Amino acid sequence: MPHGNSSWQLLTLLLILALPAVATLSAAEAKRPPNIVIIVADDLGYGDLGYLGGKDIPTPRIDALAHDSVRFSSGYVSGPYCSPTRAGLLTSRYQQRFGHEFNPGPNAAAGFGLSLEEKTLADRLKAVGYSTGIVGKWHLGNEEKFNPTKRGFDEFFGFLGGAHGYFPEEGGNNPILRGTEVVQESEYLTDAFTREAVSYIDRHKDKPFFLYLTYNAVHNPQHAKKEHLERFASIPDERRRTYAGMLTAMDEGIGRVLDKVKDAGLENDTLVTFISDNGGPPANGSTNGPLNGQKATTWEGGIRVPFLIKWPGQLPANQDYSQPVIQLDLGTTVLAAAEAKVDDAQKLDGVNLLPYLKGENKDAPHQSLYWRFGEQIALRKGDWKLLKVRGDEQARLYNLKDDVGEKTDLAARNPELLSELQKEWDTWNATLVKPSWTPGPQQQGNRRNQRNQVQSVK
Repeated sequence: MPHGNSSWQLLTLLLILALPAVATLSAAEAKRPPNIVIIVADDLGYGDLGYLGGKDIPTPRIDALAHDSVRFSSGYVSGPYCSPTRAGLLTSRYQQRFGHEFNPGPNAAAGFGLSLEEKTLADRLKAVGYSTGIVGKWHLGNEEKFNPTKRGFDEFFGFLGGAHGYFPEEGGNNPILRGTEVVQESEYLTDAFTREAVSYIDRHKDKPFFLYLTYNAVHNPQHAKKEHLERFASIPDERRRTYAGMLTAMDEGIGRVLDKVKDAGLENDTLVTFISDNGGPPANGSTNGPLNGQKATTWEGGIRVPFLIKWPGQLPANQDYSQPVIQLDLGTTVLAAAEAKVDDAQKLDGVNLLPYLKGENKDAPHQSLYWRFGEQIALRKGDWKLLKVRGDEQARLYNLKDDVGEKTDLAARNPELLSELQKEWDTWNATLVKPSWTPGPQQQGNRRNQRNQVQSVK
């Protein structure tokens, strides 16, 4: 019996000693950082989603995501064009700070790319243990040194340039790559990107992952599957009908990706965001709803975009948030969610939105938001917007609370406010560098479109 008692005492002691290790393990498992899924649409019109008032193209899966998310009614991007917005998104910095103001023009092909001095969101998340993958459009440099696998991403499936055909025979000189290797793709490209995104989630579900899913839909060229064209046969305009088919393929794809997150048991552990890279251009059949202007302009129709964040259990679902935010905030917010510290010299312009969305901070995340796109400028401060478009000698002034369509220029009625906002923009502009390359002419906006529906009040 004494021998038996000492054995039990030894076993009890070992169990007691093991408890802290078990508790530590359980705590570590409980504190696993969230998975991150950032979904970017390309050239999506502000008025083309059901949750934003679209009528003729059903978007049930994006609408369901909107229902489960915080919906930002004043969500912006820092550039009205593809590549600048992506540069800002991945760095959380105004891209004009490092010369990435435009898409490359014809003379910039050799040197175009996201500055190697900039850390990407993938760099920062990888440093704290995340798996990092991009599926889709890159558009931040074609040279090997700019390849996503050199910019913090473990995996890349997609294309490097700004546009790509959707059918296998439409690849041209901008091939589909897996990493740095050319691959032959047989599926409709939107479906292929969805397939790869689902596969990425499945392969990395056991540790925190960052998936950057950048569809090229609904960017030109206009290619839709036959089944989707037939579904929208009642739409008489061919461009709009094809656009509807392309948007439907993306909507279905986003649904499949979110279904995979749920089926893997990761829904409550995954932060999902959705934006467009800029407003829609009418040339692709899109509409920006009540907003004036389009892609390539600093009117609201060029820079205000669908903007959603979903994080079950951490952020309220089905909530509207009206304070102005910008895509620069997404990276900063994600880093805060991942508890990844930013301790380098690069000051991020993005704001961590979590305390604002949780109701812990009642102030506006930003005092002002700023834009510079060549001759075009803008500043939003509260309800007021300063705007100058190509050909303007003097800036315009709009009250977006009363006039989201920017139809009534109030500059003449408010000269002091106009001067104050112009000085504030000038101060911000003085912190920027010159563009690193010359833009193509299409990036300067269509002057006719820039002036549509605009009245002046004297």
